[in-house]
Amino acid sequence: MVAESFLPHMNGVTNSVLQLLRHLRAEGHSAVVVAPATSWAGPAWAAEPAPRFVEGFPVHTLPALPLTGYANVRVAAGTVTRVRRLLEAARPDVVHVASPFVLGWRAIQAANQLGLPTVSVYQTEIPAYAQRYGAPWLEQLLWNHVRTMHSASTLNLAPSSYSMRQLADAGVPRLRMWRRGVDTDRFDPRRRSEALRAQLAPNGERLIGFVGRLAAEKQVEDLAVLADLPGTRLVVVGSGPLKDSLRERLPGAHFAGFLGGVELAEMVASLDVFVHPGESETFCQTIQEAMASAVPVVAVGRGGPLDLVDSSRTGWIYRPGDLADLRSRVTDLVYDDVKRRAFAAAAHASVQGRTWPALCDQLLGHYREAVLAGAAA
Repeated sequence: MVAESFLPHMNGVTNSVLQLLRHLRAEGHSAVVVAPATSWAGPAWAAEPAPRFVEGFPVHTLPALPLTGYANVRVAAGTVTRVRRLLEAARPDVVHVASPFVLGWRAIQAANQLGLPTVSVYQTEIPAYAQRYGAPWLEQLLWNHVRTMHSASTLNLAPSSYSMRQLADAGVPRLRMWRRGVDTDRFDPRRRSEALRAQLAPNGERLIGFVGRLAAEKQVEDLAVLADLPGTRLVVVGSGPLKDSLRERLPGAHFAGFLGGVELAEMVASLDVFVHPGESETFCQTIQEAMASAVPVVAVGRGGPLDLVDSSRTGWIYRPGDLADLRSRVTDLVYDDVKRRAFAAAAHASVQGRTWPALCDQLLGHYREAVLAGAAA
């Protein structure tokens, strides 16, 4: 498994890799992880190194540099030759490339040189970030890079129907659908905490929540349109480069910082409505976690959320860029207890079959297909 990002930085890519490693161990398979090391530079470079083993499998790290303006995200250095040596030592049947971009592209090239099949998993719509980070002229160049990487892969997995269409339109071949699982043991409505709600909403306010990176691509600033809804309070969970500016923009919100484990599950289950405004999500795992916690969702109508939210049944989809529509959809659920409970029950029921073991078994099938394709090539 070659991961573009990994521990200690926790995000959707890291979480997926950890779930897969757990499943591979349980099923008796062997794995080796190649990932960026903790960055050379930046204030947190020595705070928490990447682990040497995960689920009993070795983790090989390559030197990395922090991404400008976002020190927790690391870009691996090193050459194709160095990655090839790691693959030669591991002698894998298949190379899983998680969200390829820099390190992943080197891994695809190295695997091709060795005649190893690759399964590349599209997880991050990096070209869309160009606009958000003030470099729209880079978008087409980034899509060219995405097409080059995935065209060189044996098999390409997309997490949503929107991503499948997007990649097909970009000229990416050999596409298959592979969604994400959700931990329905951890994310469960029984974790709803009245004590936590009393702390966050002492006057019985309805809690409107967001979970994710506090970065430009998540569009958390759009939540400002909800800040003055009477009898409500915003709850923002996560950390990132925009945390200080968002605190200024949303002075009445509760900023919980980064949460994990049971603490995160309790927070999510204690919300009344979950909102996700980011338009560049290839999937959006936090939506599934909210739904598993019996929390209805209001999400933007672009990308992965289109597959996850059944509008008017498990939540609402609002028009991209239409913040008045966002406010209207949240208002509809916040002030209608009967409707909100009905949406919550439907949301909870809709994700009960999407367990990680089931999704990981599906991925093993994709591995087998790639190995057979590689043998036939």
